[in-house]
This record gives sequence, C-alpha cells and structure tokens, in this order.
Amino acid sequence: MAERVIARRLLALLRHNRSFRHLFLAQMLGTGAYWFVQIPVLVLLYELTGGGLWGALTLAADTGMVALLLPYAGTVVDRVDRRRVMLTANATQIAAVTPLLTVRSADSAWVAVAAVAALAAGAAFYRPAAWSALPNLVAPADLATANAAAGSAYGTVSVVASSVGGLLVAVFDPYLPFLLTMVVLAVALVLVRGIREPFQAGRAAGAERTWFAIAEGMRYVWRRPHVRALVTVKSAVGLGNGALTIYPLLAASMGVGAAGTGLLFAVRGLGILLGPFVLNRVLAGGGRLMPGLALSMAAFGLSYVGAAAMPTFVGVLAFVLIAHIAASSNWALSSCALQEVVPDELRGRIVAVDIMLSTCAVTLSQLAVGAVVGLFDIRALLAACGATTVVYAILWRLATVAATPTARPLR
Repeated sequence: MAERVIARRLLALLRHNRSFRHLFLAQMLGTGAYWFVQIPVLVLLYELTGGGLWGALTLAADTGMVALLLPYAGTVVDRVDRRRVMLTANATQIAAVTPLLTVRSADSAWVAVAAVAALAAGAAFYRPAAWSALPNLVAPADLATANAAAGSAYGTVSVVASSVGGLLVAVFDPYLPFLLTMVVLAVALVLVRGIREPFQAGRAAGAERTWFAIAEGMRYVWRRPHVRALVTVKSAVGLGNGALTIYPLLAASMGVGAAGTGLLFAVRGLGILLGPFVLNRVLAGGGRLMPGLALSMAAFGLSYVGAAAMPTFVGVLAFVLIAHIAASSNWALSSCALQEVVPDELRGRIVAVDIMLSTCAVTLSQLAVGAVVGLFDIRALLAACGATTVVYAILWRLATVAATPTARPLR
C-alpha cells in the first residue's frame, strides 16, 4: 500500500513539474550512458588482456578522477550557473567516448583508462550540479519524493543498461554500446537545455579564491557533527566496492561470461532501485536514522560475505541484490538529510565533499583489489570487501552516537 502511494506521488511530481521531469530523464539517460560504457569496457579489457588488472585500473580511474575534481567542482557549482555546468559536462562526456572505439588490443588498453577518466571528469561536475539543483526545482514537501525518484532513476537504468549492455557485448561486440552512449548523452544534453527554472537561489561570491571557498565548505562540515556524520556514512559502501572489480572474473569462473557480468551489474542496479522504497520508512522515522544508516552499511557488507560463500550464480545474484538494497537506502536517506540541513549557497561544496569521500573510498578499494586480484582467490577477496564494510559500520556508529540528524520518510 505504501509503495503505491509513493508511486502515485512520483508520477504526480513528474507529470506536474516539467523542470524536474527534464532533470529526472536527463539523469536516467546519463546513468544509462555510464553503464553502456562501463560493462563493455570491463568485458573488453578482460578479453584483450586475460586478467582483471586493467579493469580494476579503469574503475579506479573513474572514481579517482571524480574524487580528485570534486572539491573544485563543488566550488564551481556554487559560483557558476549550474545549468551551464551540466551542459558543459555533458558535451565533455560525449567527446570522451570516441577514443573507446580505437581500443582493439592489449597495447591500447590504456586508452580505455584515459577515456573513462575523461568521462568521470564530466561526471565530477554533473553530479553535484544536479543534486544541488534538485531542492530548487521542487517544493520542500516533495524533496524526499524527488530524491527517491532520482535514486530510482539510477537503479532502473542500471538494471536495463547493464542487462542490455552485457547482451550487446555477448551477441555483437563492445563497440555498438559505445556508439549508443554518444546518442544517449546527446539527448540528455537537449533535456537539460530545456529546463527554464533557476538551478540555484543565488551564487556564492566569486571574488574569493577557489581554495578559500573549498576550505569554507570543509570548515562547515568539521564544525557540525551531524553534517560530519552524514558526509562520512557512504564511505562504508565505498570501501566494499572493490567487489565490482571482481564481477567479470566471478562471472567467467562460473561459466556465465559477459552476459553474467551484465546480470551482476543489473541486479546491483535493481537493489539500488528498490532500496529507498523497501527500507526508507523503517530507517528514517523518529530517531532511527543514525542506527539505521549503520545497520544498512553492515547489511551491505554481510551480504557480500554471503555472496562469496554461494556455490550457485543465482545465489550470488540474490546476495548482491540484498547488498545494494541496503546500500541504496543508505545513500538516499543520508543525501536527503544532508540536503535538508545545508544552506543552498554551500550545498554544492558540501555535496561535493560527500561524493568525494565516498569515491575516494571506492578508488582505494578498487586499487587494493586490483593489486592483489591475481594473488588470492576471488571469493576470498569478495568476502574481504564485505568484511571491511562491516568493520567501518561499527566504527562509524561508535564515532557518531552524539550526532542526531533526521530524514523525512516517504509516506
């Protein structure tokens, strides 16, 4: 019943709010483009090189570039028109896909790493601009619903694009998805151009130096325990995301190949789609947000430990689904709570810090797994990724007992 009410609210918001509808569709297409690139690149590099190192380097280049640029990007998002930032980022990503068409041998594997890094550079500006603009495009009462819609966009398209991308690679080759990616990104650019509502209430002063603006945002986080708690919560899932590096190897070891890799990422996307709806009301009400966030982190980690022990591919898929239901709920609830407590003129920088910390954690995890992927059993590495998240969840909860932000549950 509650899910039907949520669905009706989402449909009403999409129907009556043109600006949000365009942003929502643009985010869906941008996410689809990401997976149309990511799955084929991982499968292609595994086939060309026969190992998981280049795939791990590609994933690390993706998250590492985002983490590197986010502090500067967050300042730009607060000081430059966010709509223009998103359009420029979109155009950059379209141009970055082209070199992937030239990756034809192990010797050109580095081109894939560079192209994915360029795509990530665009995402580093696009994502904080979109998330920071969201509260200005919807009414305050619709903010929680809009966040759930944005999360569902990511989850829905992750399922579809991962599945289709994996099948296209299995049936045709990786280069067709690269061409489709450029078309999809171009449509997303047109949608953002069509938004006429202002993307921000006002812009931060441009006279101050960029690093002073970044430092101001960091001071804001450091001096507020509840904000500090919210911007460090996603790092738990990030530290477990080295598991993504193992997906192609795990699928190959279980005899399901490129299609299996696509299914693993698709089930991950399904979990991202379901998470905010399945766990939101349980974890967000009253004073349950902080312990709920810790619980969702631990559930993610334990699920990957369970996946490592499963002898069947279906069993692995089931645990991956549970893991990312928990991770998605964690992301949506902490993001909504952060948007509610941070003023608009600082929101870009704080959102950038939030994403930066989580992507740094992802990068470290993927580099660590990539460095040892040929030395240890892949299932042991999968379990280690999950166990790392569980340990972080426990330490985070002990360190944030005094922080008491709240989040508005979906009704």
